[in-house]
Amino acid sequence: MKTTLIQLNIEWGRPLDNIRRVERLMAEAPRSDLYVLPEMWSTGFATEPQDIAENEADSVSLQWMRSTAKRFNCAIAGSLAIQTGRQDLPTSTIQHPTYCNRHYFIDGRFGNEAYYDKHHLFRYGGEDHYYQPGQAHTIVEYGGFRILLLTCYDLRFPVWSRYADALQYDAIIAVANWPESRQNAWQILTRARAMENQAYLIGCNRVGDDDYSHYRGQSAIISPIGKTLACCRANQEQTVTFSLDLEVVNRQRTKFKVLDDRDIR
Repeated sequence: MKTTLIQLNIEWGRPLDNIRRVERLMAEAPRSDLYVLPEMWSTGFATEPQDIAENEADSVSLQWMRSTAKRFNCAIAGSLAIQTGRQDLPTSTIQHPTYCNRHYFIDGRFGNEAYYDKHHLFRYGGEDHYYQPGQAHTIVEYGGFRILLLTCYDLRFPVWSRYADALQYDAIIAVANWPESRQNAWQILTRARAMENQAYLIGCNRVGDDDYSHYRGQSAIISPIGKTLACCRANQEQTVTFSLDLEVVNRQRTKFKVLDDRDIR
């Protein structure tokens, strides 16, 4: 499964400009089966989403993901700040329950669509004040792979992503706005999640700056034994492409049966 990471320098709150940037980067990359974008790729990491989140019903960014995936006969993954329009949650538990950090997986080949709402909201940055946390995992099947969707801060919580009888997968897509100040954690955690679950880790981070942080990028594809297979350069908007092989996962799990000795939760 040929996979391209799109390490984007996100223009704050400007979806159309960010769409054009993604289109340029896609045109420069090899034609791929799967393209992965960063967290909140069309707006930047907006912890106060009232004037920046797109309504899911008419989101220009979501419509672009759908139309582009169909046009190129591929899949596109990435998260968006989304207003869902839900009104059925008690306001006592969260200030604005209509917003989600929603990680979409759009399959243009077969017209399938799935999403994962970020479970671990970034309390340190105030994300939990406005967004509704997701309560369920999402695994999509594409190109013969079973793929678990994660978003940024989720990487710090290994129990949530632990391979289990009820949570079986071959690869993880983790999209992020992970700042330079915690870059060491990004590099360690992506590799740890790959090794402990004997799965590919496809990690797409952003570059550039917003009012809160500088982002170094270093998006990477990690093997089931924690080896870096492909990596974007630091502080540079670019793409990197690598072909994932399901047999690599199967051989590793058969040869070195770590998962047979995992703790049962």
